[in-house]
Amino acid sequence: VGVRRDGWIRPAPAKGMIESFSPELVREANGARIVSYGTSSCGQDVRCADAIKIFTNVNSTIVDPRKFDERSFVDVTGPECVIPPNSVSLTRTVEDFRIPRAVVVVRLGKSTYARCGTIVNVTPLEPEWEGHVTLEFSNTTPLPARLYVNEGVAQLIFLGADEGCETSYGDRGGEFQGPR
Repeated sequence: VGVRRDGWIRPAPAKGMIESFSPELVREANGARIVSYGTSSCGQDVRCADAIKIFTNVNSTIVDPRKFDERSFVDVTGPECVIPPNSVSLTRTVEDFRIPRAVVVVRLGKSTYARCGTIVNVTPLEPEWEGHVTLEFSNTTPLPARLYVNEGVAQLIFLGADEGCETSYGDRGGEFQGPR
């Protein structure tokens, strides 16, 4: 991790903080322009994995935050996913993270998707959290929205502290530690 004087963190692969780390901003793949991913000015633009779950009402289940019913989802795998109007989908990042004890990360959406009405939930990654980041996308429009796999979908901003926190996510044995 490279800490700048203003407290912002620049991620670094040498510390093992990010697996599938891209040290530069990638804007093209196979000769075509893509939604960018990789290291940005003060963070990391992360990619969407190819396994996506879309909420469906086919089985008339209730979405319960205490107990997800697998019948609430339709599984999609492939190079892209179309999120139905006014729907939510879940996936994970390609990248795998190990957040240091003196760092907190804030996940934000990319403006490319926000301009299309596809919103990424803002969520912190607490000190000593580990795993692939679960991503939640809301298609807020009355139209279907396309989500591209293995391209940039969200940005992580890294904030450093002068010292490690008193009790980390790892110390608490957080529920979402190490999701794969």
